[in-house]
Amino acid sequence: MKRTTTLLLLAALSAPAQAADKFSLCWSIYVGWMPWAYGAETGIVDKWADKYDIEIDVVQINDYIESINQYTAGQFDACTMTNMDALTIPAAGGVDSTALIVGDFSNGNDGVVLKGEDSLEAIRGQRVNLVELSVSHYLLARALGSVGMSEADVTVVNTSDADMVGIYGSDDVSSVVTWNPLLSEIAAMPESQVVFDSSGIPGEIIDLLVVNTQTLNEHPELGLALTGAWYEIMSIMSGDDDAALEARQFMAEASGTDLAGYDAQLASTRMFFTPEAAVEFTASEALPQTMQYVAEFSFDHGLLGEGAPDAGFIGMQMPAGNVGNEANTTLRFDPSYMQKAADGEL
Repeated sequence: MKRTTTLLLLAALSAPAQAADKFSLCWSIYVGWMPWAYGAETGIVDKWADKYDIEIDVVQINDYIESINQYTAGQFDACTMTNMDALTIPAAGGVDSTALIVGDFSNGNDGVVLKGEDSLEAIRGQRVNLVELSVSHYLLARALGSVGMSEADVTVVNTSDADMVGIYGSDDVSSVVTWNPLLSEIAAMPESQVVFDSSGIPGEIIDLLVVNTQTLNEHPELGLALTGAWYEIMSIMSGDDDAALEARQFMAEASGTDLAGYDAQLASTRMFFTPEAAVEFTASEALPQTMQYVAEFSFDHGLLGEGAPDAGFIGMQMPAGNVGNEANTTLRFDPSYMQKAADGEL
């Protein structure tokens, strides 16, 4: 997966990416986003697009941050990303974006690993390798706070996710923060101990399908088709029958692991296999509090833009209450399409 936050400010960011009848979605490898690969390969996405008389192109982007940058620049209508990156890249860049599908939250898929130590407190004074300004950085900050420490107690070393496994084997690297499947690979190495993971902050690292709000408002058929395809895939992969095993086997191979490895990643992911579960989570009073945490971290690290005077600079719309400046609302959590799926109205 995922997941770094590099602010991209471009002109005309809010322009829809495609012609009215043809739309595009980009995704990158992560346990919770592999269903899009399956949906594209098996024709499920095409089936739902045909139902609403549109076309949807599903494109894999190997670099997670690049996928968000391309979405932000208007090259795609929809993109998979985390809640933090949705705030700090498109929303902070002025692209009004809607979380159409709340797919899951990390419940152990992101973790802090120490070499030769089994307690988080031992991280004090260490150099910590992670993708700077990413959800790994956010997880580190939340982990440190849980034991009365802050980032001042460690030295953050910006490290590409592509290099994480390789550098961990060197003698001068003693701690990393990363996500699966990299986390599992590093945790299996000698002397490795996962001393904190995202199950300690449940519901805070959320994986989304984000759609350009202007495009969605002008073409609700896109939202209907994407939501319908998603929950058909969820219904197939969540069981124990042959179809479910086949689907997860495909997703495993497409993400570079085997079925056991993929199922292990699913076990540390709180997938919302039903629209009812996703709607309940999105409408909860916990979501505004989570996004407040994210906004404060983002402001403290300069991720809300040069002119941001405080953590409330960007408005975020949620069913249980808005966060930030409502006059500058550029991120919306809209459960209405998921509710239509729950009500059988797609």
